[in-house]
Amino acid sequence: MPRPRNFLPLAGFLVCLIAFFSYFFVFYRFPVTRDVPWMSWLLFAAGLGLVAAGLRRAFGQREVYRGRVLGPVLGVLSLGVLAFFLYMTLVVSRELPVSANAPKVGEKAPDFTLPDAQGRPVRLSEALGPAPGSWVLLIFYRGYW
Repeated sequence: MPRPRNFLPLAGFLVCLIAFFSYFFVFYRFPVTRDVPWMSWLLFAAGLGLVAAGLRRAFGQREVYRGRVLGPVLGVLSLGVLAFFLYMTLVVSRELPVSANAPKVGEKAPDFTLPDAQGRPVRLSEALGPAPGSWVLLIFYRGYW
């Protein structure tokens, strides 16, 4: 009588792949899951939990279940997918290009006009006013915020 197959490592690997691709095709669209990919981390945790359960089953009950070769391979591949995901979301996505034309700290900003909270145009030179020593704080958001 053949031993039953152990599909838990395969299921875990597939969940890890779903976690990886779902971030870039689904979760990236929403700020709550884009800036901190917590949903993908939960899916990776579930996938790695399935892989661990499958490895425990394969090596703990050797006479019952198969999968002592494919289980560790899928486990290493799942960890590789997780490592690549973490590298892409935590390292590569934070590398913003250098903006050569942006004003430096302390440098005088060029005059510009933008709408205020009520939609009325406000000019930088008008906000500074005629009094010497008046100032305006400009904040530039680049990338994640």
